[in-house]
Amino acid sequence: MYKMYINMHTFLPRNPPIKNYRTKRVSLLKISDIASHLPKLLLTNKVQTTIKKLNKNSLSVDYLVKNKKEKEIKLAMSHLSFIAHAYIWGGNKPEKLLPEVIAKPWVTLSKYLGRPPILSYASYCLDNWYKIDNKEPISLDNVALINNFLGGVDEDWFVTIHVCIEDAASEAIDSATKLSKLSKQHKIEDFSIYLKKISKSLKKVNRIFSRMPEKCDPYVYYHRVRPYIFGTKDNPDLKKGLIYEGQFNNKPQFFRGETGAQSSIIPLLDGALGIYHTNDSLRHYLNEMRDYMPPKHRKLIEDVEKRSKAKEFISKSKKLMNEYNLCLEEIRKFRAQHLEYAASYIHKQAQIKNTFGTGGSTIRGTGGTPFMKYLKKHRDETQKQKV
Repeated sequence: MYKMYINMHTFLPRNPPIKNYRTKRVSLLKISDIASHLPKLLLTNKVQTTIKKLNKNSLSVDYLVKNKKEKEIKLAMSHLSFIAHAYIWGGNKPEKLLPEVIAKPWVTLSKYLGRPPILSYASYCLDNWYKIDNKEPISLDNVALINNFLGGVDEDWFVTIHVCIEDAASEAIDSATKLSKLSKQHKIEDFSIYLKKISKSLKKVNRIFSRMPEKCDPYVYYHRVRPYIFGTKDNPDLKKGLIYEGQFNNKPQFFRGETGAQSSIIPLLDGALGIYHTNDSLRHYLNEMRDYMPPKHRKLIEDVEKRSKAKEFISKSKKLMNEYNLCLEEIRKFRAQHLEYAASYIHKQAQIKNTFGTGGSTIRGTGGTPFMKYLKKHRDETQKQKV
């Protein structure tokens, strides 16, 4: 959970994720081989036939779990998540049953990691990158992906933007966590230092986020990137859910798809700064997204929410109120930018008739929400809570 900085709270791993298994076992080599060939297998419609030829223990991860090989477990979780989603969404119609050869190891890893067996933000972004030059810092010029579906500039750029956002937000996360520990015994300057750091860090985040259109085209995103990251909950194409063969008593399961709402950045900042969202179905959705976060990230958010009295103290100082509002303005900008992208990358594309179909549901986001309403609501609530 912690990065290269000593005592720095952040949501990227301390060191870049590993790209290859250190444990040389046939099943792990097979997992790696299939994952690395997904673009070619999807192109030639061979994902399903490749998986169906395997025996049920071909992709076993039992050795990793038994020996608690943490880094390799995260790599395997990312690999299997990509393979499973390619299997489910890679054909003409979504698959309603996931073969045991994938389902069993995927569920095993999900139980160990404390989050559902579905492609979540942690496996899609946090644990799915490496630095091209290890001596250079994380940047859009120095980050590449371990796994992808079809590959290509647009898909890679979409994910690496998020990796770099997570890195840029590190100082905001660290400062917000420390801000939540302050009390009336602390000086105004103590609050001021952390508020300034949060604002500065979020400005970097917004600069990176604004670069999304440079190398990720809305049309390509909608038809070539988005279709593979859907979940099974509130998805009109899988109304009866997904059966994980040999797991959950073969009863259909319903899980949310990968979405930026599974990032821990904004929930933690909301908690530290006392930004409240009204209690409705969308609020429930936000809380549900925490089930898809790594447990340590979830715990940090909960701790910050419980103890932070920052807003109460900030509201008693004109200087701090101004600095607080600058933080909220950066969060509002982030949410407003997200709304603009949702409109251009999803809503607008959904209105265009073409030979590739809809690219998934035209009403809901990849996480299964009515996304336009959801994003507008939280942007506006952030604006209203300036002091």
